[in-house]
Amino acid sequence: MTTKAKEEQNITGATEGPRKRVGIIVSGGPAPGINGVIHSATIEARTRGYEVVGFYDGFKHLMEGERVVQQLTIDDVSRIYLKGGSILRTSRANPTQEEESLRSCSEVLMKENVGYLLVIGGDDTAYAAYRVARYAQEHMGADIHVAHAPKTIDNDLPLPEEINTFGYETAREVGTQITMSLMEEALTGQRWFVVVTMGRKTGHLALGIGKSSGATLTLIPEEWEGRTIRMQEVVDILVTSILKRMADDKPYGVALVSEGVMEHMSHQDLRELDYVERDAFGNVHLSEINFSDILKHELDSELEKLDIPTRITSKDLGYELRCTDPVAFDIDYTRSLGEAASAFLLEGGTNATVTLQGTRVVPIPFDEMMDPETGRTEVRKVNLESFIYRSAYKLMIRLKRQDAENEKLLRQMAERTKLSLDEFKTRFGYLLGLEPRPF
Repeated sequence: MTTKAKEEQNITGATEGPRKRVGIIVSGGPAPGINGVIHSATIEARTRGYEVVGFYDGFKHLMEGERVVQQLTIDDVSRIYLKGGSILRTSRANPTQEEESLRSCSEVLMKENVGYLLVIGGDDTAYAAYRVARYAQEHMGADIHVAHAPKTIDNDLPLPEEINTFGYETAREVGTQITMSLMEEALTGQRWFVVVTMGRKTGHLALGIGKSSGATLTLIPEEWEGRTIRMQEVVDILVTSILKRMADDKPYGVALVSEGVMEHMSHQDLRELDYVERDAFGNVHLSEINFSDILKHELDSELEKLDIPTRITSKDLGYELRCTDPVAFDIDYTRSLGEAASAFLLEGGTNATVTLQGTRVVPIPFDEMMDPETGRTEVRKVNLESFIYRSAYKLMIRLKRQDAENEKLLRQMAERTKLSLDEFKTRFGYLLGLEPRPF
């Protein structure tokens, strides 16, 4: 008997009447390993005698009341875990904004006889699935169990500190290889690269790439925790890093900056820039800002004022990381995660994010991770007190407070500018703790 025939026999003969199906939805930004979750979740459900349907493009078509689905068999998913991207594609469509969208999603799931819903995504995806299932139960009497497989290359979901989200390790590996190549280019061409990495709210990815590649320095938003980030301070840190390298006769380097630095930057600073895109009311289009180009422009301007002859090249690092083929870690991780999530659902579990912690499967209930009304979760930030961060910071080439006692270094840095030593200390002393912060 063929595999497909065995599956059909299991499905039709396991229970009386139509058995509830398992539905799979991928939502939010891509991350390497999505297909691994789809693969193992499908195999686990099929092996247990359940049909599996995959919904294309996240919640987009469900919100429109359309049944854009594919039945998934073991043959369909047998080798997909080796590939990046998502065979079900993805979107950021949000069904929680309007009741009609919740109704449409619920109706489609009921028509497809879905009783178990596995969603693959971030916290917004988990909240959307939770709201849809709750709406279906409260308004239509449908019982839909929900499980969430957490994914993001940003690694910022509120999991235990030692648990990485899937996709992060692959993104770090590929980002490290690209950055190492840029470092060799910087040395060869005697120039600097300013590289903005993905990481909208936190600096996990930037820090991971920076330390693994040996980048000159890495700036993450957590450094400014509790206060607004100012453009001038970011530029000053980069300028003094360049000067410190010059003092060591190394006029080249690579600076990584998490995009979260821009997200948390003073909007006043951005409004004062006369070359960024604006809407009809004069407001800055934050989503359209090319932060690496802005940093290059501001850095070039400051270097020119100080008469420091340095070539700056800007680059964004992000989309190259999201759909690349997963590394072995993420293949292993996601094949286990998909099986665990599917088993959790089919054994009666619901309303939880399924995690792997060491050798154990640990479902974390939604009500422990999110506000059930807003769907907001506490973002996991880089712990600046951790050994991991302190070790990374120690290896960075940048002006540090202990440099305040190194008169020889400060004189060498000042000599690379048109400033005297005293003027240099006045200008950049706040980075050394010698002067009050001017912002």
